[in-house]
Amino acid sequence: MDLTVLGGAAACPNPAQGCAGYLVTHEGTRVVLDCGPGILPVLRDLTDMRTLDAIIISHLHADHTLDLVPLRYGLKYGPGATDRRLPVFLPPGGLAFLDRIAGALATDGEPAGDFFESVFALTEYDPASTLTVGTLTIRFHPTRHAIPCWAMRIEDGEHSLVYLADTAPTPDVARFAHGADLVICEATLNDPEFSATVGHLTARQAGEMAAAAEARTLLLTHYWVELGRDRLRAEAMDAFGGPVEVATPYATFKLGSDKAGDGSSTA
Repeated sequence: MDLTVLGGAAACPNPAQGCAGYLVTHEGTRVVLDCGPGILPVLRDLTDMRTLDAIIISHLHADHTLDLVPLRYGLKYGPGATDRRLPVFLPPGGLAFLDRIAGALATDGEPAGDFFESVFALTEYDPASTLTVGTLTIRFHPTRHAIPCWAMRIEDGEHSLVYLADTAPTPDVARFAHGADLVICEATLNDPEFSATVGHLTARQAGEMAAAAEARTLLLTHYWVELGRDRLRAEAMDAFGGPVEVATPYATFKLGSDKAGDGSSTA
């Protein structure tokens, strides 16, 4: 199983880096985790967006969802348009959320209800159940955030990666990530005082979460570039004690592999 970073910025894209988005591949299965603004150029450079197996959304904040809009236009009007609808799995409340967006944007003569449904096969996942997409299984766990948000544990039968989405420190989420080959954890804040209020982490808190989870490798994401990638990595390493990387577009992590290709890391 491979993980390739599509974005990794926090609420606003960093220079040359979109927001939340990650491509997971395994034996022909290709799943995108979150679809934040600015990730589509990287996604389109890596793969044919029309043949993805699924997109899974962790929560309904704009920095995790907004590229569903240009993706909709690309699938509907771009060269090679087909009748296939791309599966998109939304958290509870996601259908109503997209309906509201469609109501504002549907100006091309079609009913607002068809705006997304014409190109996406939309489903709200049950966070208490396991989702299977191709060769991958996905389990969910609630995080501690400003709105309902779900971490995801993706397994291929041998290896596991855990995407913690947006969260404040919580032992439950660390337990959910226990033993993962790769933990993708946010590092949004500069000051831990605001963690509980806004539902985010500092880089040091991310390292503490990864240490509690006894993860193999930590990937820091959802960060402001102004905080400094080297500084964020150093703070997380000090708390974690294991390998720490900072998300940049195209960075690829090969779970369980003894060898990593150019520009890749082993997790």
